[in-house]
Amino acid sequence: MIRIFNYEEIDNREIIASPKPTDDVSGIVKEIVQNVRSQGDAALFAYAEKFDKVKLSSLRVSEEEIAEGVAKVDAEFVRILEASAANIREFHKKQKRRGFNLKKEKGVVLGQMVKPIERVGLYVPGGTAAYPSTVLMDAIPAKIAGCPKVVMVTPPGKDGSLPPVILAAAKVAGVDEIYKVGGAQAIAALAYGTETVPKVYKIVGPGNAFVAEAKRQVFGQVSIDMIAGPSEILVVADAKNDPRCVAADLLSQAEHDRNASAVLVTDSVTFAERVQSAIEDLLVTMERKDIARVSVDNNGKIIVAKDLSEAIKVANFIAPEHLELCVEEPFKWLKKVKNAGSVFLGRNCPEAIGDYFAGMNHTLPTSGTARFSSPLSVDDFVKKTQFAYYTAEALADVADDVATFARKEGLTGHARSATIRSK
Repeated sequence: MIRIFNYEEIDNREIIASPKPTDDVSGIVKEIVQNVRSQGDAALFAYAEKFDKVKLSSLRVSEEEIAEGVAKVDAEFVRILEASAANIREFHKKQKRRGFNLKKEKGVVLGQMVKPIERVGLYVPGGTAAYPSTVLMDAIPAKIAGCPKVVMVTPPGKDGSLPPVILAAAKVAGVDEIYKVGGAQAIAALAYGTETVPKVYKIVGPGNAFVAEAKRQVFGQVSIDMIAGPSEILVVADAKNDPRCVAADLLSQAEHDRNASAVLVTDSVTFAERVQSAIEDLLVTMERKDIARVSVDNNGKIIVAKDLSEAIKVANFIAPEHLELCVEEPFKWLKKVKNAGSVFLGRNCPEAIGDYFAGMNHTLPTSGTARFSSPLSVDDFVKKTQFAYYTAEALADVADDVATFARKEGLTGHARSATIRSK
């Protein structure tokens, strides 16, 4: 059963969820990465047979396979995918940056160019579940940024096929190439390239402990989005809410995995107890109740604050991935939020709407990293290049200042480079 705490009596160290550490997989991942780097496709075929229990004849998904997969998806779900994609595009187009020129005296021009990353790789988890939402959330911002090549990797099933809903989402999102590769070996293939899988310059997307560790190991060779931790939700709610609605929102994250964290902060002891009871009632009806039970019992908590101002203080301290403000005048309280991945406002905006349909991105900072990082966005798929132009007259005006600055740092070669043209 989820525990109830009084904020004045709980230690700050207990407020933060402390999931059981996963086993150290760094050694295994290092070996996989090295093998893929040295053996290329041969390693990928071998790992598909070892881990995915399938003997593949090819790694790339053909246009025929994509068409066959899409045809298997019911028209109503394709409609929902397209509606969701339209919302995601509308939201993310607002994030698009432009370069600038700064014209100064004597012909000086400074500026910045914003260019898309030429090749990006999307990792889409597979295994026990298919996540078409991840395809949309990762691919659409990349396409809006203008990335010429968007490559997707995802593990195949035992029959060598990919889930039709994944193929349909990839088609809707505009993914350019799809490969049947999963796990740490997929990350290595994207980072270094093989005979078939192209090398990319940035890798995004969630995965298990092996995928996360592989992203950590190849970072620097390529860019990555983040190292994602377990899912989190924090609900700030007053006593005017329906406790079953709040309980359902908490359980929506608890069902993700056993290390997920679901937290309620309220200003009412009575409401806390009603939500605690509602969680028990709803949990037994869930298809993933075994997972949700472990998550709620080990990492879930209800914290009773003296008022909503203190509740927001707790939320800012935790810096959750998802924050729901189920309160009167939610926009007033939004102004006080400092640290959160995404915020859901009012009594009729469950976190699930952000996962699938609203248009905001669901790839979010976890484990308190919302204190300094942001949701996946178009910014993740572009890079900036600065430029400068000086006329002879403009350089002559500042050359001595530049040279003096350089000499203060002991770099006389820099100083001479600044002054040689005026001699």
